Amino acid sequence: MMAAMLTLALFQQAASPPPVAPTPPDSVGRPCQVAIDTVGHYGRQVEVRPGETNLFAGGGVRGHCQGTTSTLAADSVAWYAGVGRFDMLGGVQIRDSTIALDAQTAYYFLRQERLEAHKDVVATNRVTGTVLRGPNLTYYRVARGVRDTAEMYATTRPVIDYRATGDTGEPYVIVADRVRFKGNDRMWGAGSVTIDRSDFAARGDSMLLDEAAGIAVLVGHPEVDGKGPRSYRLVGTRIEFALQGHDVRRIKALGAAQASSADWRLTADTIHMAVERQRLQQVFAWGDSTRPKAVSSLRTIQADSLALDLPDEVLTTTRAFRHARSVSRRDTTAKADQDWMTGDTIVARWRPVSDSTGRQVSKLDRLVARGTARAFTHLRDEKDSTGASSINYSRGDVIDVLLLGDKIDTVVVTGRADGLQLQPGPKVDSTKTDSTKHADSTKVAPAHKAPKRAARTP
Repeated sequence: MMAAMLTLALFQQAASPPPVAPTPPDSVGRPCQVAIDTVGHYGRQVEVRPGETNLFAGGGVRGHCQGTTSTLAADSVAWYAGVGRFDMLGGVQIRDSTIALDAQTAYYFLRQERLEAHKDVVATNRVTGTVLRGPNLTYYRVARGVRDTAEMYATTRPVIDYRATGDTGEPYVIVADRVRFKGNDRMWGAGSVTIDRSDFAARGDSMLLDEAAGIAVLVGHPEVDGKGPRSYRLVGTRIEFALQGHDVRRIKALGAAQASSADWRLTADTIHMAVERQRLQQVFAWGDSTRPKAVSSLRTIQADSLALDLPDEVLTTTRAFRHARSVSRRDTTAKADQDWMTGDTIVARWRPVSDSTGRQVSKLDRLVARGTARAFTHLRDEKDSTGASSINYSRGDVIDVLLLGDKIDTVVVTGRADGLQLQPGPKVDSTKTDSTKHADSTKVAPAHKAPKRAARTP
């Protein structure tokens, strides 16, 4: 790129640019001697004081850094010797082995090896393919004795198409009030950060990304939305991502964590999601201040820790560990009968079915409680839908409940089993009450006839 020293041949116009030699191995990080290859209409020198001369050129200027592959071009340039600043104005183009930069203006401070670009900035990392677009950019070049890692800063909500090294797939689109890059694999963002891709979206006040460590972090009211066929949402106080290459493989929400999808809602201190092929596969939840709870339309499962299996985002199994409790309702009404089950562990099996709209949903198919198991269930007579349910209370080492539709079909208790079964009483038909047994007091016998004596009965 630009440099710490300009050659005396700055305004020696060349008929054609000389060939640029390959970059020598020892050229990386050394100050560049800028040599001007072509000057358009004019070039002049102004001596400010003895030993200090400013240089100006215009009409289209092209140059290169001697001994490297770095090139530069602008409509006009200026060199201010007193402050060690090289200005490029209009149609700025800078190319080297690590960055390609376009802007309307750029100022290079040679003593600090710092470049400031403004207006219509487009900066491309030529190693990773990451592209930054915004109104400004400050670039700190690698220079021996100054810094060993390049850095970039941008403000006023630049837009970044972020790619990992060697990745050619769809980039993450990152927007923030201000961003910082260090090297090719570390990035920070602050102020209303958004991250978007076709399968994934995230929001937060601040973010950190470290590809070398394989992690990313969102803080400040963070939230994540999965955009797969069965979308999900995750929120918490802090959200961490585990990266494998360019893909997110694990997502963890810490502190007041909540996860939800079309079929279930989960709350806990910590929620951990496993992702593969850009789809949710498993969810784990645990915590002390907030015991994990999984809630669907008719079911609630709570325990010290929960695990949900969701191959390709379809719920198939829920496992609850330690002080597990499952509560089921007959329907969504407030007065619906509730069945419950407790145990050291509870395993719920779900099966995918299609609803009335053709959308695939998960229906509870089986519940198994193990270890000091208890169950309170309502068993209904399929031949009489209007009749009351029988009530069953069971205890045992293992309780296995099979469901048919949304109703309990079979309860099997094994290992030191006992319980109680209560059947509903006979129904009373109130319509058959005989009201004719009581005399009508409004009727009076005629005066000329004596009333008949009632027959005596034993």
